[in-house]
Amino acid sequence: MNINELKLAFDEAGAKVQALEDKRANLIMDLKNDVDSHSADELQEIKKQLDKAVIVRDMAEETYTDARANQVAAMKVEDKKPLTDKEEKIENKFISDFKDMVKGTKVFNQVNSTMDGSGSDAGLTIPQDIQTAIHALVRQYDSLQEYVNVETVGTATGSRVFEKWADVTALAAIDAEDGKIGDNDDPKLTVIKYTIKRYAGITTATNSLLADTAENILTWLSGWIAKKVVVTRNQAILSVVDKFSKKPTLTKWDDIIDLENSVDPAIKATSVFMTNTSGMAALRKVKNAMGDYLMKRDVTAPNTYVIDGYRVIEIADRWLADNSGTHPLYFGDLKQAVTLFDRQAMSIMTTNIGGGAFETDTTKIRVIDRFDVEATDSESFVPGSFKTIADQEANFTAAATK
Repeated sequence: MNINELKLAFDEAGAKVQALEDKRANLIMDLKNDVDSHSADELQEIKKQLDKAVIVRDMAEETYTDARANQVAAMKVEDKKPLTDKEEKIENKFISDFKDMVKGTKVFNQVNSTMDGSGSDAGLTIPQDIQTAIHALVRQYDSLQEYVNVETVGTATGSRVFEKWADVTALAAIDAEDGKIGDNDDPKLTVIKYTIKRYAGITTATNSLLADTAENILTWLSGWIAKKVVVTRNQAILSVVDKFSKKPTLTKWDDIIDLENSVDPAIKATSVFMTNTSGMAALRKVKNAMGDYLMKRDVTAPNTYVIDGYRVIEIADRWLADNSGTHPLYFGDLKQAVTLFDRQAMSIMTTNIGGGAFETDTTKIRVIDRFDVEATDSESFVPGSFKTIADQEANFTAAATK
């Protein structure tokens, strides 16, 4: 097969995935209106088809990418022509600057890179489209950022006004059509101030990386930064949640119901439970008096579990860790509770001299992410915890034998 046929196969595989995703979405909407509109077998079949289609698409992409790389490697020198100005893409410019920075032939600072002006700003700003690709990769991991409110900001500091759900009051009734509207219904507003912070990390790359293709360099950089962003932002979000005043310790199933009822009813419609993989494994084993598991599968998504009708989100232990053997179990609407202010000004800096790089013939790469996380309504999300949840005991006695 030639390169064009492989590209066509990749496009067709991607189109099939999209069609199956649309079909799945339509099934979910049908089930929302009528829970009996589709059988469990239909749901399992569409999931099976989609899983296979995704594997085929990814394999097609990998085959096409390898074929392109082999084609470039096999080109004759005289056939290789420089890109025109129109063909020059921002990714290629970024990689060119990245290589120049590693070689020391260019210095990047606040004069030729967009920074917020705070702290040490030397470095190369990661272009917006590459940041978008990084954030797309972030969503593939168990990122808590997906569940909080994210606001893009253009300044290093600022403030926002929020009103807690618990403080929202009803509109006043006016008896007469021309009656005066009183001013005694002022909302209780809270001013939340943010200050963008710099979060940095360093990794080591072999100098042979510079000899790789621009596409491979971008893939490697994006993947590494995405993992760092997930861990960093997860920790920042959890540190804010950890300061919330309500921290119930759960020991029995009724405590979980109490955790649910500790959130304002107006927020429950958008609330979820959240735990880690270890916590999920423990909760799935809790039984009622008859020996049946108390956690139920979501009829609209067989691989998802619910407690009392509320979805349970499972986060991997590496992203949401236990605390000395205690599992987390949260409930509420994290978007109401926490806002992440994203400066969207990632930057990187490299050295092949400092930090032991010279001695090992490697390159040290530092990435800086700029954001802040603030609590907006701590009463809308309650972080509980448990070591074990006891099985329910029977609340009936056997009839006496005559």
